[in-house]
Amino acid sequence: MTTPPPALLIAGHGTRDDAGAEAFRDFVRQLGVRRPDLPVAGGFIELSPPPLTEAVGELVERGVRRFAAVPLMLVSAGHAKGDIPAALAREKERHAGISYTYGRPLGPHPALLNVLERRLDEALGATGGRTPLDRADVTVLLVGRGSTDPDANAEVYKAARLLWEGRGYAGVETAFVSLAAPDVPSGLDRCAALGARRVVVLPYFLFTGILPDRVKQQTEGWAAAHPEVEVRSAEVIGPEPELLDLVLERYEEAVKGDLRMNCDSCVYRIALPGFEDKVGLPQQPHFHPDDDGHHHHHGHHHGSHSHAH
Repeated sequence: MTTPPPALLIAGHGTRDDAGAEAFRDFVRQLGVRRPDLPVAGGFIELSPPPLTEAVGELVERGVRRFAAVPLMLVSAGHAKGDIPAALAREKERHAGISYTYGRPLGPHPALLNVLERRLDEALGATGGRTPLDRADVTVLLVGRGSTDPDANAEVYKAARLLWEGRGYAGVETAFVSLAAPDVPSGLDRCAALGARRVVVLPYFLFTGILPDRVKQQTEGWAAAHPEVEVRSAEVIGPEPELLDLVLERYEEAVKGDLRMNCDSCVYRIALPGFEDKVGLPQQPHFHPDDDGHHHHHGHHHGSHSHAH
């Protein structure tokens, strides 16, 4: 008898917004439809039902003993680094004989950057046959959740930079809706100070909720006070096919133990806009004047990055 694949457990933040919580639950259902061979369940760390413990209990009742947990989060902040692992450890104590592996957060994956680009196109009117506004005239303000974890905030800046590269926007600035500076009005002030006359505020969120709504409200408030700047709001990422595919990719990584270094945005592995010719390019070590030709090949890391995975 073949061993069944580990179940997929989706771990979410939780939200006080009913529509946002239902979007998560519906997304979990869609994953189950996409992979009928897998037991799939999802739960929240806080704020909304079902709790993660209920999702684990549901899987255990279905006879699951092994599962792979994927955090449905864009950045690795306190929830992904601490709360979810702690919750999983607690479940291991509650249910004798279960084992789990833990996957990576989702961003900033090129597939999600493509969805963000689509959301910008929609906000700029590039749908329904209308002529889109020229990207060279558009400054984007990418707004993340915000965290007390600087690494998590830095990931939002990384997403902003990757969104800027090769896509032709005038610039991509970064702001946060909570816990970190700059806040949304300060981010818009910065765009204006840099000379922006047309700004699209792009929420770096998976689903609707209280925080994305706050981003939109603060954007509208700032825009009303600054009629000289044209400001538009883009939509959240949403339950797109790319998001379903990415969660399943993170599941497969966790199952195989293939939790790699950051290769999602590596130009030698992924065709990023403007850098397509670098994919698969053989890597050479850096020349170093102190290198005698036998040791210290500083470029070895790049070679393994390109070829060894």
